Amino acid sequence: VMFGSPETTTGGRALKFYASVRLDIRRQDAIKQGTESIGVRTKVKVVKNKLAPPFREAEFDVLYGEGISKSGTVLDAAVEQSLVEKSGTWYTFKNERIGQGRENAKKWLQENPIALADLEAKVREALGLRPAVSLK
Repeated sequence: VMFGSPETTTGGRALKFYASVRLDIRRQDAIKQGTESIGVRTKVKVVKNKLAPPFREAEFDVLYGEGISKSGTVLDAAVEQSLVEKSGTWYTFKNERIGQGRENAKKWLQENPIALADLEAKVREALGLRPAVSLK
């Protein structure tokens, strides 16, 4: 009987001991537009953290040529915090349907940057985080 992950970190014991933060990064699904793959859904698990509480998990979209999808991350956090209502496949923000399906809701947020900034501010407030700093 084995407990824990069967995977090992190469490089000996020192690497595991001296590292301040260790992450387990996994690819979940491919994000496709038609038949073309445009990114991946990624799951990150904090295996070790000397700087903050360990064993947290995060899921986000990584789009090729763009990086981490801001609209997808904000949308997921807003649904978790009940700022965006999800009924079936429809997403609703401020009594306005913003899209059927996650990809359409993300697209709507990308096309409406003011709504995205407003939603991000509300998510940050709900999570007790500082407001985003604009780099202008």
